[in-house]
Amino acid sequence: MSQKFDVIVIGAGPGGYVAAIRAAQLGLKTACVEKWVDDKGTAVLGGTCLNVGCIPSKALLESTHKFHEAAHDFAVHGIGAENVSMDVKQMVSRKNTIVKNLTGGITGLFKANGVTLLQGMGKLLANKKVEVTAADGEAAVYEAENVILASGSVPVEIPPAPLTEGLILDNAGALDIDETPKRLGVIGAGVIGLEMGSVWARLGSEVTVLEAMDDFLAAADKDVAKEAAKLFKKQKLDIKLGARCTGTEIIDGKEVKVKFTDSEGDKEIVVDKLIVAVGRRPQTQGLLAGDSGVKLDERGFIFVDENCRTGVPGVFAIGDSVRGPMLAHKASEEGIMVADIIAGHKAAMNYDVIPNIIYTYPELAWVGKTEQELKADGVKVKTGKFPFAATGRAMAANSTEGFVKVIADEETDRILGVHIVGGIASELIGQAAIAMEFCSSAEDLQMTVFAHPTVSEAIHEAALAVDNHAIHMANRKKR
Repeated sequence: MSQKFDVIVIGAGPGGYVAAIRAAQLGLKTACVEKWVDDKGTAVLGGTCLNVGCIPSKALLESTHKFHEAAHDFAVHGIGAENVSMDVKQMVSRKNTIVKNLTGGITGLFKANGVTLLQGMGKLLANKKVEVTAADGEAAVYEAENVILASGSVPVEIPPAPLTEGLILDNAGALDIDETPKRLGVIGAGVIGLEMGSVWARLGSEVTVLEAMDDFLAAADKDVAKEAAKLFKKQKLDIKLGARCTGTEIIDGKEVKVKFTDSEGDKEIVVDKLIVAVGRRPQTQGLLAGDSGVKLDERGFIFVDENCRTGVPGVFAIGDSVRGPMLAHKASEEGIMVADIIAGHKAAMNYDVIPNIIYTYPELAWVGKTEQELKADGVKVKTGKFPFAATGRAMAANSTEGFVKVIADEETDRILGVHIVGGIASELIGQAAIAMEFCSSAEDLQMTVFAHPTVSEAIHEAALAVDNHAIHMANRKKR
């Protein structure tokens, strides 16, 4: 007789492991299936985010930002730091240590909360049975009252640039480059492409980014995209828009010739490393037996409703394998929501208030809708912008680039979007998300007392600027 659980979660990424812990905390007998193992055969928890995504990339970004500051910005503070150097191998080693500590921490959390780890490849069978196939091919079948599919996503590969070890890399390979390439090519000017390009540009690489779309950061507010493009150009990131990769050629096993076409015709560049960062797709291949009852769309995403229920009672799906943004925090909150629903609690998630962040420097962050989206929807809006250059704390930190933009409904005054370009935009956007979650008006933020001196005062001033009441800058003339 097979072992039975109240909940079986397939996938131990930021959606899956959070769902498993929450379910166990709610008194449900819970198991979590994970196929990823290290070279010793030990399960690797945390999924893409902790292992080859969010966390390791931020470690590299933080290290290279500190290096760039020391090399270029310390002098303004009166600090002498001549001949600063970067030990790239040590930087990568530190990144690996951080990843190891965090993934090991999840193992400890599973034990502390009583989550059973099932090591192997999980597949949903009919009648909520889950087959787990170990690395040696041995399979076992488990029964569950509820199943949560949290299989995540994988990088999209493109035929013109097939991955080649050490030369043409996806996001995982990009994180293990252990010496600064003289010339770096990046295909895709999205989150991963811009972040990885920034890492190596700071260390002296000549970075060329090829973006097939004509618009830069099309998902961002146009004011944010315009400001970011200006700042990246200043940082010597050569971003070519409307540039579609048509082929690659390995030269002497050491270089990559990248062929592309743009509005001017066929062109090519030669680089030492090429990173392919054109997006991700759901990892649902092999996840579902033919008679499982769960349906996929034409792109491989699992069909779910607003509460992440599939068409099979008791089977849920969360994270990158379902609709919505492919973000770790979105997956985690879906995992909590689903665990609560299974335990019989009322739960819902507000998909209109999910922050998006690009961890370049300055950082780019936004929550809610862009001004362009709102106007396209026929919503009349009023906006307020305030530059960090006018805040004392940003001046003291020598981090004055960028601004805060607040968008409010012209009739109701409700905040519909907040968009930030700035040094710690990732930390500030949480204030905006909280305000929007509680349906705040611009006036609510205007009446809130912000500490002085802080960079968050820019949010206060931007809210005031919505009604032409900003104190520390000249307001627009009333028509």
